This record gives sequence, structure tokens and C-alpha cells, in this order.
Amino acid sequence: MKPVSSAIVNSIINREIQPITEEALYRMINDQVRQDDLLKKIDSYLEQHETLMDAYQKLEPIILKLFGAERMSIFQRRRQHQDLVARFKTGNEIREIKVAISPQSIAGYVALSQLPLIINDPYNAEELREIHPRLKFADKFDKSSSFKTKSILCVPIMNAGVILGVMQVINKQRGDFNDADLRLGKGLADMLGNKFRFELDGTKQPFQYLVHRNLIQESVLDQLIESCKDQKHLIQRLTSEHRIPENEIGQALSIHYQVPWLDYLPDKYHLFQNESRLNVSYLKRNLVAVIADARENPIVVMAEPNNAALLMEVESALGIEQYEISVGLPNTVLQYLGEATGGDSKGPGEMDEILDEISTSSDDHEEMVDELSDDAPAVVRLVSRILHDAKRINASDIHIDAEKGGPTRVRMRVDGVCRDITQLPASHHSAVIARIKIMANLNIAEKRVPQDGKLAFRMQGKPVEVRVATIPTVAGEGVVMRILAAGGAMPMDKMNLSPRNTEMLKTMIVKPHGILLVVGPTGSGKTTTLHAILGHLNTPEKKIWTAEDPVEITQPGLQQVQVSPKIGFTFASALRAFLRADPDIILIGEMRDKETAHAGIEASLTGHLVLSTLHTNSAPETITRLLDLGLDPVNFSDACVGILAQRLIRTLCKNCKEEYPATDAEVGFVKRQYGEDKLEEIGYKEPLMLHRGKGCDECGGTGYKGRTGVHELLTMTPELRALVYKEAAVTAMAKQATSDGMRTLVQDGLYKVLKGDTDIAQVQIISGAE
Repeated sequence: MKPVSSAIVNSIINREIQPITEEALYRMINDQVRQDDLLKKIDSYLEQHETLMDAYQKLEPIILKLFGAERMSIFQRRRQHQDLVARFKTGNEIREIKVAISPQSIAGYVALSQLPLIINDPYNAEELREIHPRLKFADKFDKSSSFKTKSILCVPIMNAGVILGVMQVINKQRGDFNDADLRLGKGLADMLGNKFRFELDGTKQPFQYLVHRNLIQESVLDQLIESCKDQKHLIQRLTSEHRIPENEIGQALSIHYQVPWLDYLPDKYHLFQNESRLNVSYLKRNLVAVIADARENPIVVMAEPNNAALLMEVESALGIEQYEISVGLPNTVLQYLGEATGGDSKGPGEMDEILDEISTSSDDHEEMVDELSDDAPAVVRLVSRILHDAKRINASDIHIDAEKGGPTRVRMRVDGVCRDITQLPASHHSAVIARIKIMANLNIAEKRVPQDGKLAFRMQGKPVEVRVATIPTVAGEGVVMRILAAGGAMPMDKMNLSPRNTEMLKTMIVKPHGILLVVGPTGSGKTTTLHAILGHLNTPEKKIWTAEDPVEITQPGLQQVQVSPKIGFTFASALRAFLRADPDIILIGEMRDKETAHAGIEASLTGHLVLSTLHTNSAPETITRLLDLGLDPVNFSDACVGILAQRLIRTLCKNCKEEYPATDAEVGFVKRQYGEDKLEEIGYKEPLMLHRGKGCDECGGTGYKGRTGVHELLTMTPELRALVYKEAAVTAMAKQATSDGMRTLVQDGLYKVLKGDTDIAQVQIISGAE
């Protein structure tokens, strides 16, 4: 028998409470010596192999012998991912099983909680529920074979406080797994953790990567760690005293904690909203933010993502099954929570904090709901926060919708698509609407009829104008706010017109007189196009008057007028006034009625170039719409120089778009919609290669970022004029315009698909609309 150290004997005696025989004692000593030998053998194998996978074939029988168990598996955490992978070699193939780090599996729960676990009967649902309400046993592996799992020992594999994997030992052959097995498992997990850390390119402490990058000396870093009270203070000193960039610190934390680093990107991420909202002060105190991307996929951003107890609390409060985890610098987390860390510290406050405040007030004053003041500080800040958030994410519209028996929904339209932003307590709906009405100078007592107005606020020192429309609904008043474009005109060469349309449009607008109409639905960019044209025409020798409602884009050199129908100053009256003010070019915001349309035609016939808009679907339809208003066909056909119809479609994200061969269905769509006889003019080649967005951080995973215009430009030719005289059908005029060179919205969209600006799906939306 081998000599046995006194330490082994003492450890065995100290573990026993009941008296034992000498024979039993020696049996236990032999078991302990055997365990020590096996552990040394495991350590030796780990040293001999570069990766755990290489060593696993030899390790498995030894570990099973160590525990007296039937099966085992080692789950490794995937680098920079929130899941575990167990790899098994079968012949020459490697089979993988992936498990999310979440409470929905035994291995996932152990990785999330960082706590070891013994389960005597995995099929006992009650036993699993006592550990965690959502914990389940995946029995699909048992069902696919004759093997039955009876008991499980599951131990987290950690190193430097970071979870690296999970070791799972199944079915102890004699008795149940016990505390001695648990201690043995922890010791073995420590050995494996040292190996994992090397394999995952990890670091022993959070900022060791900075030493490897020669950004700071190790001795200086050690002194800083000793002198700083917490990690937040340490990061502040690293950035301020040692001038280390935040992205380098973020990368260091990412490598150490093995999760992605996330910077403050307010255009891509917003605070995640669900019914179980976490207390903001709790989140700030613990430096945790729960955010979401454009697809509403939740991400938990933590300053210290290895804090398992905190993560378990957040996970439980959220009540969601899937989410990602990222590491963020403390100031980044606070920025997501609405706390200004830069110069602009006097913001309206963070959305969740304001909602917490008004929720508390509604709980305290349930009987006084109708008497809530619209100037209550929380309500004022709430409206301000909504406006600031909308401008920050470049939203075009804000919708505040009352819902019967439920909370008020706040949605914003970004790149033409509405998305939910937050919910407001129903008890504060009236106060929020009243606050918006006061800002827009509307009548707060009148709730039965729609009202229109305008408000303004300042963001980063710049004024932002908002058009407000209130509409009474069965659930209460709803509000829609349109954020008006600010700044100067867009240059014509940035409008993304096709070469043919650019040439034709420039020919039309140099004519000394006539009328040019830009048509399309609300929000299709008509005003932007008109001002781009005016920017091209705006020279010192031209006198240009504009009548708009509202004046959104300003340009030096223009005389711009805001119409006000409430006092009788309409587009028609503005137009008559302009004719007495020696104009060369006149812009009329919209031809809303016969009087305005007739005045515009008269102005163009008397030697002025008139630009205006109309809400119609296509260029040929515009002609019949105006004739239906009662305009004289001869006068209109003589006055009209052209009609530009347009839409806005989403463009592919430049950061993640990729080329791919078109499918047969896509090739058929292109040929059918553009016309096979005309395909050469847009550079069609076979095999046809198109583009699509994969989705990335830049576009919030959608594959789209921004919008561009598609255009349909009709020019008034003698042949088309003859059809207008006869008041021919729309189809006849459309056919003539096409033969004159007009390309439809869908055709122009396909030209932009082949250019790589957008994809087939966006063009199909237009073709469906038509």
C-alpha cells in the first residue's frame, strides 16, 4: 500500500460525523489516493494537448472512473456568444450540441447562475421547478436512444470569475451523487478552467489586454487597481490620466468576460420596453441597462457581466426567454439609462425614470385622475423626452394612440416604418395630450373635433418644428406629430434621379414659363424635391416667391411665405399677391382646390414658372385629377411642362449589403415589370446579380438604412397634348407617355435595384400599391 499523507487522513476524518471502523477508514483512504492519482493523470493529459477537444478522448474514461458514472459531457462557452457547445467525436466526424445560457436547460442554468447542481431525478418536474420556475430537462437525447438519464452532477467551469463552460456527469452507478462528488467536481472544474482560459484567449483580470497592447505598464495597472475603490473609478482614471481610448478598454473587457462590447449607439438601440419594467435607480446602482435593436431583440448591457446573482435577478424581472448579454463601460450604461455624461446634462430625463415617477403618482392618486395637472413636472419632461427621442432616432412622425382599457402606445415612424417605442399609463393620457395642446397653442377644452397646430422645441441649441394634429377616437384623443425637416435644400445631384430623368427635368425647369407638378402621397419627399429644384434655379437674376404650409426648408434668396387658412390667407390668395410682386418663379405648396389650381394655371400662362404639388398616385393620373377639378383641358395642356411622380423606398445598408445571384422568380419579375425590350437601358446582364442586406449593428439587424426616391417623369409632348385636349382615358395617356420616354415608378425602382441601392422586396411594395 502507498504511504498516505496525514493531510489526507485528517481531511477524511474531519468529513465524517459518525464513528467509522479501521477497515472503512483505510478503504476511504485508498479511494482518496485513487482520486489523487486520477486527477494527476488528468492534469498531465491537459498539459500534453493544445486543446480540450484533443484531450477529451483520453479524459472521458478517466473522469467517468473518477465519479463511477456512466456518461459525461463538457460544454464549452462559444467565444463572444451567449451559449454553450458540447462536442463529441464519432468516427471521423464531430457532433455538436448547442445550449443557450438560460434557465431553460440544466447546463444553461448552471452557466447562468454559476452554481453547481445535483439533480437526483431530472424527470421530476417539481424538483426542477424548485430550483427555477423555467428549468426543464431536455429528454430528446434519451428518446432518440435506449439510454435513460437518472441523475446529474453539473458544475460550472470558471476562471478569474468568468464562466467558461459546464461539466455534466450523468448516472452514478452506486448510490446518488453527494457532497464529496460536488467537491471533486469543483476541483476538476478548476483544472479545466485553467485550460479553457488559454483556449479562449482570455485574460486573468479585466484590463490585462491593455498591458498586452502596451497601452499601460503592468506595474502601473496593478497600482491603479489597488488604489481605485471600484471598476468605474478605475476606468475613469484609465481614460483621463492615461489617455487610453474607450474602445480599447471595451475590447479588454470583452476579451476578459467573453461577451461582446457595446458602445453608446442611440441611433441603433433603444431602451427595451415590456410589462415588467425594472426600477431605474436599481439599474443605475448596479450599472445594468436593458436595450433592444430595431427588431426588438433584447440585450442586457452590464458593466460586470460575470455578476451571476445580478444577472439572475434581471433575468427573473424581465420574464423573457431569449436575450443577449454585452459588456459596456459604466458611462455607456448610464447613457442608455438616460443619464447625461457629457456637456448636455440638462436633458428632460430618462424615459423609464419619468414613467416610474408618473406611475408612482398615479398609484398614490387613483381617485384624482381627472384632476392631474398638465404642467406636472413628470408630464412636462415626458413629452419633452418623447420629442427628443424622436429627433435623435430621425423619426418623421410620432403617434400617441389611446387604447380602450389599456395603456397609451407611443410609436414612431423611422425610414417609413412604424415601431413601438414605449407605453404610457392610461391614467396620464389626458395630461400628456393637454401638455402637447398647450405647446401647440390648441384649445385644451375642445376634445370633440380634430385640431391642427404647430409647436417648437430646442435640441442641442437648434430649434425643431413639429406639426401637431389631434383626432378624437372612441378610446380618447389621439395625437400625430410630424417633425418638420430643417436646414437647407438638397442638391439636385443628391436626389438619385436616373440620368434620363435628370436631363429631362433640367430641360423643363429652364423654361421661362409653365407649370411643373411634383406628385405623390404624404411623406414621399415632394417638398424636398421642390426645394432641390429651387436650389438649382436660385440665382441673383431670378425673383422667387414660395407659399408653403408649413415652411420647412429655408433658402437664402427666396421670399418664403407661411399661409394661414384660419385668417383667410390661403394658397390662392398668396398666389394672387405674388403676381403683383414681380415674380419669375412661384412655388405653391399644394393645389388643394379648383381655385388654387386655376390660379396656378393662369400664372403659368402669363409668363411665370410655377411649381406645385398634388396628392396623386402616378403622373398620368394627375392630369385626369386636375381635369376633374374643372380645369380647361386646352389651358392645362398648354401650361403643363411636366409631372414628376415619386415615392420613397428603403435603401440597403452600405455596411452589410452583399451581392448574390438572382433567383428565377426575381429574374422573371425584372423582365416582366421593366419590359424585356428595354432591359439594355438599365445595364441588364445575365447571370443577373442583385444585392441584399445581411443585417448588422449599423442598421440594427434590418439590412436597411435610409431611404431614396423612385421617380416617374412625364413630359408634355404634342402627342400627349392632343390626348389631353380630348380628355382621353388614363391608360391611353400612360401608354403615350411611356412611348415618349417616361419610365414608371416600378421601372425606376428596378433601375435602382440593379444599381445596388435597394432590393426587389421594396419595388414589390410599389408595384403592389399601384
